[in-house]
Amino acid sequence: MAHHHDNDRHGHGQGHGHGHGHDGDIDWAEMAHLLETQAELFTPLYEHALSWLAKEVTEPGLIVDAGSGPGVIACLFADTFPGARVVAVDGSEPLLERARARAEREGVADRFGTVAGELPDVLDELDYPADLLWASRSVHHLGDQRAALAACAERLTPGGTLAVMEGGLPARFLPRDIGFGRPGLQARIDAVEQDRFSRMRAELPGSVPAVEDWPALLVSAGLRHTRSRTFLLDLPAPATDRARAYVTAALTHTRDLLAEDLDADDRATLDRLLDPDDRASVHHRPDVFVLAAHTVHSAVRPV
Repeated sequence: MAHHHDNDRHGHGQGHGHGHGHDGDIDWAEMAHLLETQAELFTPLYEHALSWLAKEVTEPGLIVDAGSGPGVIACLFADTFPGARVVAVDGSEPLLERARARAEREGVADRFGTVAGELPDVLDELDYPADLLWASRSVHHLGDQRAALAACAERLTPGGTLAVMEGGLPARFLPRDIGFGRPGLQARIDAVEQDRFSRMRAELPGSVPAVEDWPALLVSAGLRHTRSRTFLLDLPAPATDRARAYVTAALTHTRDLLAEDLDADDRATLDRLLDPDDRASVHHRPDVFVLAAHTVHSAVRPV
């Protein structure tokens, strides 16, 4: 939602929703609509990532989405691997309700299940080990990330794959100079989000500092054959109505969440960008775009 997670505004949903209940300031159910529309918009990026995984993971029997949020990616897994059973795991029952409804709409409900509970302990409730366990920006909400990855690794079949989506680059929606306010607004928002993310990590129960070298963390969990790849979402200007609506929702969330951490000029710029009556707002301006990069790291449990 900081490697970069974009403070979970546009990271998860995408997978975002997760099995964690310790971010006291994040109400995942309240964010459900934003998470779902964001994940739908980012579907091309996820499809590329899943296609990349499919080259190495052949005919998995069980796929687990750990921190599934509203289930957009989990349903994509069901589509990508028509022979697999998919289990969406999340700490938020309202988000899992959305996941089940999506599976029904997409005709995959017969091989789609959900488990509610907090990561990583909830993984012990799985009936049998996973051939592919996916965690999209959920591990960074757990105090001891190394221990969480080890717990995930233990739930894999021998030869099974753990894939985590962590890192990448902050999303961009606007040119550096938008014609009013101080140029570089999004870079300053990034800096505030980095600080906020660090505070969030420090305040998690059992928080353990860790170098965010994800391949090394996967190896420390007993896995092998690490590989990483970054996937791009490039939706150029002029934005579609759906992309524009997402940018508006994301910047509104930023304003609501970070307003007190931004200076008065940047708050005023955000307010103007979000004013539907202002022709220079994101509701109307022709130069709105969405450019984002998310990185996936995968590794295999030794046979």
